[in-house]
Amino acid sequence: MRGLVQRVSRAKVTVGEEIVGEIGAGSLVLVGITHDDTPAQARKLADKIWNLRIFDDADGVMNLSLADTSRDVLVVSQFTLYGDTGKGRRPGYTEAARPEHAEPLIDAVVGELRLLGATVRTGKFRAEMAVESVNDGPITLWVEV
Repeated sequence: MRGLVQRVSRAKVTVGEEIVGEIGAGSLVLVGITHDDTPAQARKLADKIWNLRIFDDADGVMNLSLADTSRDVLVVSQFTLYGDTGKGRRPGYTEAARPEHAEPLIDAVVGELRLLGATVRTGKFRAEMAVESVNDGPITLWVEV
């Protein structure tokens, strides 16, 4: 299970003309699922996201996590995180989980974040989404569990 975590001042997901998820300051998290990922890994990823110290304290040092702040989380399913670019010019997606396996695990990450206390917004699974974000500093991290 992979997550790309960005510290943002705002982010939103649009499907067609409809905004399906939008946050102010917080984290945009793109989540990729592979074939053998489990609910236990979903819980571990959510815990990692919740406790990742990427927000500035009063001294401007990244000592605070989502758990320490009132910031929001926007979770977006992103199968292309498992795109293989090792050969040729067209990415292969054989490592990305099928939707029937991936969707419940995305839901598990979202559910666990909510249990931890996060205000979570989401994209729309299997939809053509336009994702917009305004990064808050150069904070983009790869998290893998």
